[in-house]
Amino acid sequence: MSKRSFVREESPESDLDEDDDKDYVAYVPLKHRRKEKLTTIQKLLQKKGVVSSQDECENRSRSATPVPNAVDSPSDSPVVNSKISLLDQHNTLKKQAEVVKETAKDIQLKEELKILESVKEMRALKSVQDLAQGIAYEKALKTGWQPPKCIRERSQQVNDKIRFHLRIDVEGTDIPPPIRSFRDMKFPRSLVMGLKKKGIKNPTPIQTQGLPVVLSGRDMIGIAFTGSGKTLVFTLPLLMFCIEQETKLPFEQNEGPYGLIVCPSRELARQTHQVMTYYGKHLEAGGLPPLRIVLCMGGVPAKETLSTIRKGCHIMVATPGRLMDMLDKKMFNLAVCRYLCLDEADRMIDLGFEEDVRTIFSYFKGQRQTLLFSATMPKKIQNFARSALVCPITVNVGRAGAASLDVKQEVEYVKDEAKVVHLLGCLQKTPPPVLIFAQKKKDVDDIHEYLLLKGVEAVAIHGGKDQEERSRAVDLFQHKKKDVLVATDIASKGLDFEDIKHVVNYDMPDDIENYVHRIGRTGRSGRTGIATTFINKSCDQSVLLDLKALLIEAGQNVPPMLEEIGPSEGSYLELGGERGCTYCGGLGHRITECPKLEAIRSKQINNLGRQDYLANNAADY
Repeated sequence: MSKRSFVREESPESDLDEDDDKDYVAYVPLKHRRKEKLTTIQKLLQKKGVVSSQDECENRSRSATPVPNAVDSPSDSPVVNSKISLLDQHNTLKKQAEVVKETAKDIQLKEELKILESVKEMRALKSVQDLAQGIAYEKALKTGWQPPKCIRERSQQVNDKIRFHLRIDVEGTDIPPPIRSFRDMKFPRSLVMGLKKKGIKNPTPIQTQGLPVVLSGRDMIGIAFTGSGKTLVFTLPLLMFCIEQETKLPFEQNEGPYGLIVCPSRELARQTHQVMTYYGKHLEAGGLPPLRIVLCMGGVPAKETLSTIRKGCHIMVATPGRLMDMLDKKMFNLAVCRYLCLDEADRMIDLGFEEDVRTIFSYFKGQRQTLLFSATMPKKIQNFARSALVCPITVNVGRAGAASLDVKQEVEYVKDEAKVVHLLGCLQKTPPPVLIFAQKKKDVDDIHEYLLLKGVEAVAIHGGKDQEERSRAVDLFQHKKKDVLVATDIASKGLDFEDIKHVVNYDMPDDIENYVHRIGRTGRSGRTGIATTFINKSCDQSVLLDLKALLIEAGQNVPPMLEEIGPSEGSYLELGGERGCTYCGGLGHRITECPKLEAIRSKQINNLGRQDYLANNAADY
């Protein structure tokens, strides 16, 4: 069979047929020709980097949809159109990728807004009476003060230029112009002389814009870094308002106070009272009526407070617990009070004192001028606090929660068992005075005892000590009779110790906001200082991420241990116009990863009795 086939193939007729078909070209169907042409184009595009895989080429070749129509749809996968240049196709694909990327950001922002909305306080920060009766004030209080004519006639462009130069951000309507001189603010000569004795010749940025706002009678949220002079922004105008009231109609017995300042700790309330008393005496020396300023806090006998109130009280500086106790017992009232300031307002609100603030608001009998001040105030707190204000103006110098650039931050890796010994060497960095912070009362006592054994002149304060001992320790340190003060966070907020050279964080706090307040005790009023912080593997990683971001923002050196901790991509970059976490203000994470949001209440319960949460201890008020 095979032999017969072989003979047939070798026949002369076969040779003739083969010669005739030498020039013959086999027919290729149109379908196959199109496929080959498409494959050639796809290979060319792969070399140019437009198409990523051969599988996509094969999928497109099998598609029954015509090629030109497939390219026109942005939702479909990229398809080649022979009539469109490669450059145009590349630009189209690039725009499609950007749309997808923006959509991912939008999804994240929507998720963060939902979380922020879920933790938002539904009730406004108002008194029970205002909420029940639906009382809402629409116009701010008016005062008799106004800027000089030359400043009133100044153009808006000049005002904006001054704010830009001083890095002042303002929000609100009808904002008073910034004033760069105490004399132009119309303060009495005796008060200006008192400022000069303290070394204050010109207003700081927060004072340049904040003082005109407060003197105008406007409600205000003031945010500025520690040591920037926020205390004078709310104390000086209050002194002037009380002088005006006393001049027109003297205060009678059991009348007052006209102004109320609420502070989160005894030490801060005591310091604020001393500041106001100092400037009040200078005003009296200048021939103006004397002012009665009373201190209302735990540790001070109620009889002393009541004796001043009975004479007619102009100003009261108080802590929340003692204030509510005396109001509840009707020892005095707030019928004529028209001025309220919450110092370190975010700490009081953020630590769960909304109800206490509402209770205080309920004792007011009419509209008041309300001021909120702090160095750290996240957007959550700002938005919540605005519900208590009338046509508020927000004055922000720098980023809320940012560390002072006058403080050199040094972070050292020290194991727990070596901290006390390492502390002695750390004290040699600078001459005294030095402030040491620890998280727990027991650590404060241990450090104090160790330093005394080593011959260091040291004193200590924490919430477990009685008020007389605490006041004595602070006075000895302020008057430089002692070189070192060891304290918990009760000494971290608002206290102004003169010329602190060095702040040592014996341990990293649980909250980056407390860290900012701690290191803010040095580098104040234009001076420079050093802050040393001990960290190790026992520290909460989320707080270390915030610390790393804070160091990067301030241009400080980042230690190797923090370099190894990599925050999630873009965590402290801007997203949707908001940097970091909108709940706690930390730069090392977003609100979706905020540990404080999930654990703040459980931590307070677990650490009750072990850590010195003074602001949560009503007995300390």
